[in-house]
Amino acid sequence: MIVVSLSVNAQVVFKTEYLGQSGYRVSDGETNERVGNSKGSAMVYQGGVNIPLSVKLNDNNRPTRWSLNMGGAYVKLNNKDFTDPLVIDEILNFGVSLNHLRPLNDKWSMMAFVGGGIYMPGTNFSKMGIENILGSAGVIFIRHLRPNLDLGGGLAINNSFGIPMLFPAVYLNWKTHGKYTVKVSMIRGLEVSAGYDVNKNLGLYLIAEMNGQAALLEQDGKKKIFSHAYLVTGFRPEIKLGNKLSIPVTVGLNAWRPAGITDRKLKSMFQKNKEYYFQASLYASMGLKMGF
Repeated sequence: MIVVSLSVNAQVVFKTEYLGQSGYRVSDGETNERVGNSKGSAMVYQGGVNIPLSVKLNDNNRPTRWSLNMGGAYVKLNNKDFTDPLVIDEILNFGVSLNHLRPLNDKWSMMAFVGGGIYMPGTNFSKMGIENILGSAGVIFIRHLRPNLDLGGGLAINNSFGIPMLFPAVYLNWKTHGKYTVKVSMIRGLEVSAGYDVNKNLGLYLIAEMNGQAALLEQDGKKKIFSHAYLVTGFRPEIKLGNKLSIPVTVGLNAWRPAGITDRKLKSMFQKNKEYYFQASLYASMGLKMGF
């Protein structure tokens, strides 16, 4: 859980999400069926803080910046009528990273990060082991295509599958300005929004976001990963209290929520295994954003 922020100011974000109850299904090739009477809902509590350690702007107003980022999430899954150990009831994630951003020239910047995180199937720290810790590092080269459009790519390394491995990293940040705004971001998860700023205290937006959490565990003597992801769409009024504080409230649909346990092996990425997921359901969230 590496939280990457481009803000040159200190920022704190909190968010509570409710994913409504729905049936649990399995898709296997051309078949798709309900898994008994199993069903579930979820509450997600997450937060993050970005602390700039040093910031220096060049003549083009682009920063050379060192920052410390911390983020965490707790998920309570309210699972019902499961007869097999296909899901878990709790997820605890916490991550910290050191990030560095610097301009290379007028058109390019470089972002590097190194960090680590805890990925546990619960909150009992006495059961935490080295297998619950993941490390991550990466370098991304960012092309400033327009004043409001950045696109980049690079490589990241982590030990999700037990040994350090390289993975591609993609960066996208696009935002229009004015009363009508459109934003597309792949800095942390996926965020897409389009809306209208009614006045300096209220904005109305349509959003689509994808987020998720994970837990590393052992099942039947084998190392496993439980992944929980969700794609949501909805309507978001955002109340803005001055320039430093805002309260976004979202009501909509949890359109896709895959949740399942897989082997902690590289071949699990490429095998065409069964996909377990919860059906679409109600989604609601409330957040708090504070800048300093």
